[in-house]
Amino acid sequence: MKKILLTAVNAKYIHSNLAVYSLRAYARELKENIVLAEYTINNRTEYILREIYLKKPDVICFSCYIWNISIILEVAEEFHKLCPKVPIWVGGPEVSYEVEAFLKEHPFITGVIIGEGEKTFSELCRYYVKGEGSLEEMKGIALFDGAGNVQIHESQEILDMNTIPFCYDLSEDFSHRIIYYESSRGCPFRCSYCLSSVEKILRFRDVEIVKRELQFFLDQKVKQVKFVDRTFNCDKKHAMAIWQYILGHDNGITNFHFEIAADLLTDEEADLIAKMRPGLIQLEIGVQSTHDETIREIHRHMDLKDVHQMMKKVQKAGNIHQHLDLIAGLPFEDYETFTHSFDDIYEWKPEQLQLGFLKVLKGSYMYEHAKEYEAVYRAKPPYEVLRTKWLSYEDICNIKLAEEMLEVYYNSTQFPVSIRLLETIHESAYHMFENLGHFYEEHGYLAMSHTRMRRSEIFLEYVESLGVADMEVFYQAATYDIYSRENAKSRPKWAKDYAQWKDVTRAYCPKGSLAHIECFDYSFEEDAFGRKCEPYYLKFDYENRNPLTNQAEVTIIQWEGETK
Repeated sequence: MKKILLTAVNAKYIHSNLAVYSLRAYARELKENIVLAEYTINNRTEYILREIYLKKPDVICFSCYIWNISIILEVAEEFHKLCPKVPIWVGGPEVSYEVEAFLKEHPFITGVIIGEGEKTFSELCRYYVKGEGSLEEMKGIALFDGAGNVQIHESQEILDMNTIPFCYDLSEDFSHRIIYYESSRGCPFRCSYCLSSVEKILRFRDVEIVKRELQFFLDQKVKQVKFVDRTFNCDKKHAMAIWQYILGHDNGITNFHFEIAADLLTDEEADLIAKMRPGLIQLEIGVQSTHDETIREIHRHMDLKDVHQMMKKVQKAGNIHQHLDLIAGLPFEDYETFTHSFDDIYEWKPEQLQLGFLKVLKGSYMYEHAKEYEAVYRAKPPYEVLRTKWLSYEDICNIKLAEEMLEVYYNSTQFPVSIRLLETIHESAYHMFENLGHFYEEHGYLAMSHTRMRRSEIFLEYVESLGVADMEVFYQAATYDIYSRENAKSRPKWAKDYAQWKDVTRAYCPKGSLAHIECFDYSFEEDAFGRKCEPYYLKFDYENRNPLTNQAEVTIIQWEGETK
């Protein structure tokens, strides 16, 4: 029996590859001939090569993206040496553009499936398994002809989303994995840095079909389902129906991730998601920049006031994790305007602020205008920008420092009180993170693995270097952050003597390590943040946590007895 190996190399083990599952599902008549193989970029190439070889495939197909193309090409080239008669096909966004140059550079590749691949893959399977059709007449592919020239065939017709079968079944193990799902293809926006702008037709899967498929994930108690729809809420009726279903069928476990345009979000939609269980859904919002000239140039049309207003409304409900995206290296944005963009978005206080760097992707508008922008970018994936007409490489290096500190001290949600206190002595949030990064760099702390306790110590070293008069408030803020996450086995060296309130601990922590008592002399309440006050006790309850931040539940202890 002919065996077609459909291969994915994911960024992490917890990820799944929607493409290979969808291709297999569309070619379901030949499912017995199709074998899925998923690996990660952390696997050694020798391991992947060996595993593929031992499967003895008659045809190999690879799903290619910027994060895996290098390892795939290395494996494919070595496999071709071992099995030169086995056809090797590739598909995906990383190989769908500049196809002729790609094939000439990699002659061990048999051909490329261009663009949307379900129908083409199905025809390839029938060709290799049943001998039906011919490669010369097949649409949606590029390959060498008999004379060694690259032939690029006409594109396949765009698929009706409802004709694509549900691609998951009970045979897969969904535990501890992120499952990707799509209810639409295409995007109404034409952002110059994104390949979704190339696909002009926006299509939706019928809502009733979507509901049935979501119920499968709910029944299987999948931990997270990530919608890959580029702008999920671009059609209000479609989004509302899906959100209403998720709200009405919540299993208390599954989380759903959506990428939305906040300026398209309506009050009705915001009111609906405000009713959801904390952690039921999370929203990713691509702001990218707040610089008007940049927004116009990248074709990212939006009203920032509307974005901010809707974000505040969603935040007020306190049940939704909001993830905002910002990109460094966009046209017309220099170092100063970028810092303003960062500060503007940081002021909105999302649960996570993702600072990324422009990737000049083949096929995108940005790629076509790279010379105009004087954009210098890495020759190999992920094609990240090194400098532009407006931003020097030194600027990029400084922004990288800020990005690393942002990840460690803000996005980790492990140091919220310390960071908020640090904000009070910095005019710019961006410069706060960059300066902290320079402190790491100057003291040799970069490129090292640090425990959370050590991160706190370095943070306090940085604050001390600023000549802060009252360090005690920072010591107590750091102590608060340590114990709000876990009952630390080692007492912070800067913290007070814990023995002073052992009687309070005995009275309020009958379960021992499942709770912790700490005494503070400064308020970390909203209305009196960082102010000196009378000593008081807080109980950190690790059995009850915030579902969005994983912080322990904190309560004030009313202690009338004496302490020793």
